[in-house]
Amino acid sequence: MTKVATMRGTLMGFVAIAMLLELAMAVDHTVGAPSGGWDVSTDMQTWATSQTFVVGDNLVFQYGPSHDVLEVSKADYDSCSSSSPISTAITSPTTIPLTTTVSRYFICGRSNHCSQGMKVEVTTVAGAPTPPQTTPPSTPTTPSNAPPSDSTPPPQTINPPAPSSAITVKMTVGSLLGFGFFVMMVLSL
Repeated sequence: MTKVATMRGTLMGFVAIAMLLELAMAVDHTVGAPSGGWDVSTDMQTWATSQTFVVGDNLVFQYGPSHDVLEVSKADYDSCSSSSPISTAITSPTTIPLTTTVSRYFICGRSNHCSQGMKVEVTTVAGAPTPPQTTPPSTPTTPSNAPPSDSTPPPQTINPPAPSSAITVKMTVGSLLGFGFFVMMVLSL
C-alpha cells in the first residue's frame, strides 16, 4: 500500500509540473510588434495574419492617451462603430487573455482611427502554435507590357513552417499530462 501511495504522489507531482510548464508556455502577443504598435500607421491585418493565437495566449495592447481598445461585434468591427462595445480599455498596457477558440474584434474608438485601419481581428485556435511568419507573402506584380487584369488573383497557399522545438516540448508536456491522469485513474481502482 505504501508503494502505491508513493507512486501516486510521484505521479501527481509530475502532473503538477506538466501543468505549470503548459501555463509557462503561453505567449504574450504585443499588438503590432515588433515593427509597429496599436496605432494608425501599423498594418494590423498583416500583423494579425502573421501570428498564430492559441488558447492561453494573451494580446497586449500598448498605446498612448489618444487611443483606446474596444472589443466589438463583427458587425461593429466591419462598420467601425464604437456605440456598443463588448468591453472598453483606456489604460495602457491592456492585456486581453485569449481563453476560447473564437474570432474576436478590436478597434480604436477615438476619432476616425478605426476607419484609418486601427482595428484588428484575432482568431484563436486550440493546440500547439506554429511559429509566426517572419515575412508576409509578396504580392505578385504584373509586367509593364501585360494588359491589366480585371480579376483578382487567386489566394496564395503558404505552407506552415516545421514545428519548433518549443512546440514539440509543449506537445510532449500535454501528452505527459494526459498519460499522468490515465495512470492516476488506473492506480485509484
